Amino acid sequence: MTLALVHARYQLLEIVRIPVAVFGSAFFPAAAMLFFVVPFAGDDRVGATYATAAMVTFSVLTANIFQYGVGVAEDRDQPWNPYTRTLPAGPAPRLAGRILAGLVLTYVSMLPVVVIAAVATAARVTPAQFLLALATVAVISVPFTLMGLAIGYSLPSKAAIVVAQIVFFPLAFGGGLLSGPDDAPGFIKAIAPYLPTRGAVELMWAASTDWRPDPRALVSLVVWVAVLAALAAWAYRRDEGRRFS
Repeated sequence: MTLALVHARYQLLEIVRIPVAVFGSAFFPAAAMLFFVVPFAGDDRVGATYATAAMVTFSVLTANIFQYGVGVAEDRDQPWNPYTRTLPAGPAPRLAGRILAGLVLTYVSMLPVVVIAAVATAARVTPAQFLLALATVAVISVPFTLMGLAIGYSLPSKAAIVVAQIVFFPLAFGGGLLSGPDDAPGFIKAIAPYLPTRGAVELMWAASTDWRPDPRALVSLVVWVAVLAALAAWAYRRDEGRRFS
């Protein structure tokens, strides 16, 4: 754990030195709140609460896919990364540190959404719901962390940037993050339960409102986690074999 915290501190210091990296993760969800949620659902307490939970999920998606997908790919191009992978401590502290740093950045990136919701909308939750939602953020980060790691370890940095940009918006739109729980178009309702973003936002809605999650979306989320974990592990081993065999 001590080594993991050291790696997490190193990762955070690297990112803080380039603040635009944090700004990029927070910009799209905050902009969506300002341009779509505040004008159209800001005065509706229930609608604004659902929309805020969806934008928090959008923030988690964006932060993790770009933080891991692009960040890992860029680190692989630096001489420091191959050196750390030869150290006797093994990969666990390094990966744990990266995940801890990513989780901190995830919480930071969603702060503008929460502040906008509290100041400019009628969205409200109880203290218990707020704490439950904070814990849920860590849970729903898992599939998008694994997705980012799979992208970062399997692609060079230039390709990883493109793939991350291509992936995040269809996942957000297809999962129903940009519409209310029952307001999505028909084709979105048909495909949403089978995307990881839908399962994630259903958990956020359940944590912050009285929403009952769709069992299909939850089962699909578990399947996605298993598949993405296998894919991330394969990508890591493949990269390890190419570099050190």
